Amino acid sequence: MANVVVVGSQWGDEGKGKIVDWLSERADVVVRFQGGHNAGHTLVIDGVSYKLSLLPSGVVRPGKLAVIGNGVVIDPHALVSEIDRLAKQGVVVNGDNLRIADNATLILSLHRELDALREDAASNSGTKIGTTRRGIGPAYEDKVGRRAIRVMDLANLDTLPAKVDRLLTHHNALRRGLGQPEFSVETILDELTSVAERILPFRETVWLLLDKKRRAGARILFEGAQGTLLDVDHGTYPFVTSSNTIAGQAAAGSGMGPGALSYVLGITKAYTTRVGEGPFPTELNDETGQFLGERGHEFGTVTGRKRRCGWFDAALVRQAVAVNGITGIALTKLDVLDGLEELKICVGYDLDGQRIDHLPASQGAQARVTPIYETIEGWKGTTVGARSWADLPAQAIKYVRRIEELIGAPVALLSTSPERDDTILVTDPFED
Repeated sequence: MANVVVVGSQWGDEGKGKIVDWLSERADVVVRFQGGHNAGHTLVIDGVSYKLSLLPSGVVRPGKLAVIGNGVVIDPHALVSEIDRLAKQGVVVNGDNLRIADNATLILSLHRELDALREDAASNSGTKIGTTRRGIGPAYEDKVGRRAIRVMDLANLDTLPAKVDRLLTHHNALRRGLGQPEFSVETILDELTSVAERILPFRETVWLLLDKKRRAGARILFEGAQGTLLDVDHGTYPFVTSSNTIAGQAAAGSGMGPGALSYVLGITKAYTTRVGEGPFPTELNDETGQFLGERGHEFGTVTGRKRRCGWFDAALVRQAVAVNGITGIALTKLDVLDGLEELKICVGYDLDGQRIDHLPASQGAQARVTPIYETIEGWKGTTVGARSWADLPAQAIKYVRRIEELIGAPVALLSTSPERDDTILVTDPFED
């Protein structure tokens, strides 16, 4: 029996929501291990859509335990809002089905404001990153700077004022430099105490809880947010998120040792998309790109921003397979390609006249690479709703097999529509 880590192998938006929901039916525990409410999953269950940002996908299924690990930064008001929104859809979230790491960092209003101020300043100078302005980056900065307010601090009101004062020593200096009014200790304390009673019932020593669950034989699913190419170390820096999004973070962001992480499933879209700024070698600014965006409904779950679309980049995904130690991939949105006469796959790049097989780390080099394409014939039949290989057009199968060859990883699951049951299972990650 395996514990499974799910990561995005591209720039996020690969369709993790459906796959995680599909897997969560087989899991006992679903764990978020990084990011914040800047990422989103849309689950479609029995025709009902659930939009999740902070909450692990397992929370919408009865009998599952959802866990938010220490690697996540939590906006407490956003979390309460999400819980209340689900309640209106009939999903009860309480201390029985949700636990939150007591050492997870909190996002405050000052983080959101700082995020927006910086992004506005960067926009004016033409150097914006494209953040969601939700305070994710500034919260991670405070965590690394050892001045963060954590979930456990909400239960210690005697020591909280001193911690807030230390935090404001840093932030008020920044605000003065940006020409903004300072925050008072009382303002931040009011912000925290107003939500403490809603958050504290969920707090947990998560590493200990997960260790007990593992020893008891529970199936644990680790749910990543965003994608490999947005990793703060291994992504297209500086156009990245503020956390590590790769599979190794599942251990650090939950407190479970890496030896317990058995199978890494890389969610991979059958073409490529990206939201926001940054390099995108296979981007299509033509009718085909527009076709992919419209057919694939490529708009962000959280931000609503239109996604940039392009051909499948096997060089990038091959890189993600190596960095994550991906065991197998879940290939999604194959049906979006139905009807295209020909398809292109990026197999490498040309950089200053030399062929390379990976995206370089240098921002300048990333801007100069041009994709080297392999052209494959498309298919006229439909893949929508296919639940077995026999249901797929022969040329669609050839496309999938060529992707497997190029990225060096097998397809474990193949998704053929947003509906969870429209999935071809090749390998069950929990039984591998």
